[in-house]
Amino acid sequence: MIATAESCTGGMIAAAITDIAGSSVVFDRGFVTYSNEAKMAMIGVKSSTLEHYGAVSQQTALEMATGALKHSNSSLSIAVTGVAGPTGGTAAKPIGLVHIAVNLDGEVTHEECHFGARTRSEIRSETVRRALELSTEAVRKRYEAGA
Repeated sequence: MIATAESCTGGMIAAAITDIAGSSVVFDRGFVTYSNEAKMAMIGVKSSTLEHYGAVSQQTALEMATGALKHSNSSLSIAVTGVAGPTGGTAAKPIGLVHIAVNLDGEVTHEECHFGARTRSEIRSETVRRALELSTEAVRKRYEAGA
């Protein structure tokens, strides 16, 4: 089963999965955790993580992925957090910066993506595409290893 924890994509990954007929066999639930409060309340991201690293960080993405597993009936979680623009970017966290984490039964993959100063729609779409690719790669790697 799959769970998603989404910030900058606002549920687009869950929508992409559930656009496929029969997805109820593999999709458990999606958490749209746009605010810091939602990240903490719904999936257990620590306030100290948000205060120290910010919402757009590797640490937050990892906690989102772990929390999505903990608060669902899933063995695979996909988490994304980033700056989709057109505002909100800084020198340290520019528009187009996205952190993606995939957690497959405790094996975590993280990728920091720099999609550049594209449109909000393009950044969000690229995030969905890459998040689904990373989750597919994690499952394929596990399958090829015979686990």
